[in-house]
Amino acid sequence: MSTFTALDTTAINTIRTLAMDAVQKANSGHPGAPMGLAPVAYTLWNKFLNYDPADPMWPNRDRFVLSNGHASMLTYSLIHLAQIKNVDHDGKVHDEPSLPIEQLQRFRQLNSKTPGHPENEYTAGVETTTGPLGTGVGNAVGMAIAQKWRAGYYGRPGFEPLFEHRVYAICGDGCMMEGVASEAASLAGHLKLNNLTLIYDDNGITIDGHTHLAFSEDVAKRFEAYGWNVLRVNDGNDLEGMANAIAASKTADRPTLIVLKTVIGYGSPNKADTHGAHGEPLGADEIKLTKKAYGWPEDSSFLVPDGVYDLFKSGIGARGAAARAAWQKLFEEYTAKYPTEAAELAAMEKRDLPAGWDKDIPVFPADPKGLATRESSGTVLNALAKTVPWIVGGSADLNPSTKTFLKDKGVFSPKNWAGRNVHFGVREHGMGAIMNGMALSKLRSYGSGFLIFSDYGRPPIRLAAIMGLPVLYVFTHDSIGVGEDGPTHQPIEQLMSLRAMPNLIVIRPGDANEVAEAYKVAVQEKHHPVVLAMTRQALPTLDRSKYNAASGLAKGGYAVNNVPSPDVVLIATGSELSLALDASDKLAAEGIKARVVSLPSWELFEKQDKSYRDSVIPPDVKARVCVEMGAAFGWERYAGTTGAIIAMRSFGASAPLKDLLKHFGFTVEAVVKAAKEQVGK
Repeated sequence: MSTFTALDTTAINTIRTLAMDAVQKANSGHPGAPMGLAPVAYTLWNKFLNYDPADPMWPNRDRFVLSNGHASMLTYSLIHLAQIKNVDHDGKVHDEPSLPIEQLQRFRQLNSKTPGHPENEYTAGVETTTGPLGTGVGNAVGMAIAQKWRAGYYGRPGFEPLFEHRVYAICGDGCMMEGVASEAASLAGHLKLNNLTLIYDDNGITIDGHTHLAFSEDVAKRFEAYGWNVLRVNDGNDLEGMANAIAASKTADRPTLIVLKTVIGYGSPNKADTHGAHGEPLGADEIKLTKKAYGWPEDSSFLVPDGVYDLFKSGIGARGAAARAAWQKLFEEYTAKYPTEAAELAAMEKRDLPAGWDKDIPVFPADPKGLATRESSGTVLNALAKTVPWIVGGSADLNPSTKTFLKDKGVFSPKNWAGRNVHFGVREHGMGAIMNGMALSKLRSYGSGFLIFSDYGRPPIRLAAIMGLPVLYVFTHDSIGVGEDGPTHQPIEQLMSLRAMPNLIVIRPGDANEVAEAYKVAVQEKHHPVVLAMTRQALPTLDRSKYNAASGLAKGGYAVNNVPSPDVVLIATGSELSLALDASDKLAAEGIKARVVSLPSWELFEKQDKSYRDSVIPPDVKARVCVEMGAAFGWERYAGTTGAIIAMRSFGASAPLKDLLKHFGFTVEAVVKAAKEQVGK
């Protein structure tokens, strides 16, 4: 006997018509995917999802990700019908609904909570910001990793239900074409993440037309090759079949892909199964015909029939409330028995840090030979990992070069879910998307690679900045200092392009103690991703009894040497800081007072008030020389209209470092010459 009723069908058609009406009112959007996906989304939410609408921040809630974010009205309709409560930016739950019907009616409008693609910072019930296709799959994999890690690290006998939530994601044909989804799915299969269910909306339509124009592979076989459990449901309206597949995915020993054959724009007499239902409103006449096909009042708008709200209340609402209450009772017992672990979990949820988190961060002694900042970075990262247990991450197969392996912390795998080192493999794009999913689950995720390959992972860095996720990127080999590897591996424009990204903090420290201060900034961040740019080559560790404290890095920039009324200001970052200091000594010997400013983070510096910034770079001193082994573009901000900029204006070359420095003008002599020209000598 069917477990679904006529009211279930009414609820499904409510989801469909709300999507149609919202897109039509906005005169913009994608109605077709929500119309085809409504049956499976309803089945998942109201029959399976362990989620309490009264507490959207409950840590053990099941996660739902809509990777094909253009179908956003599907999620918004579900959030509205489930009456998910609102949550403010501080994480406080309020009694009013996240999305009242008025918000659906303001779809895609300025300052609405229903933007064109789901954005988690605006709308409670949206777990992650999606839109760029495939990244939601990576987010889901990251969330699944985070769940496994929590269970492995904090789970204790008898308390397993505290850490047993699942991750469900829906994706489309476009997601399956994008490489990021393939990267993430490959890792998920390798890790046997059996807490992950991915539903593939196989509707065969993209914006250009039918997928056979560019896509003919057998996705199911591909995922079988990845090591996934693959199930098929051949009718997007087969509620029993979908329910059986979702139930089966919960008992699998590996991640599950459900290949679901749907009809885009289902019910539309003239646009169903065509690209005309994909990215534009159906039109008023076609909506009337479609509603007639559903047996729906043709002239209705944003109609929620009697019984639908109650259906969701008795489904996801009652199930979630009961699950959360049971979880809360068990967590109180856990807290009594394991108070330290419970306190850490509470701090993690608030993105707070444990007491004494910075006690093991070293102070590096002065050393003219010094260390590569990638080396001191590894030392500091490992020191932080001792005191902040939820720092979890790895590299894109470059740990020996980036120095980001956490010693004695184990490797995350099915044999050790508590391991804190994640081997992401050579998957920069996938790594970034997965890191975001881990951070959305409140881990302090980090990833590393060469700065040049930040281009491969740039989209998830941008999404982390949009979402305000405090992920940490450790990028090494940060300049032409890479040397013999040549232009393909020498970053030029990457540093400046990252600085151009809103809400991202970029820090390029100049010695080992600036590295330590950079990590202090990064680990305390709650709402900004941070990029640390580290050298391959050794840099002198400055004598801080002679120079000002490295703690000035926290303000983004500071005067390193004490020159109160300078003739010229030398401004540098990273490896060029010691070069500028050497030049200042030569200038001093010739009677020219040169202040050296370390400017490792433009973003932090620009946050300071004008009086501080002017105290560091005096506006009345027009003689300035900016030095950085990256693109010159942008340095006009600090050089002024007459200042000199010693930077890169080509892609570099393959040669030993000493030859490159001389060839491209990164020498003491070149800086001294530019400074003299600035002061007219």
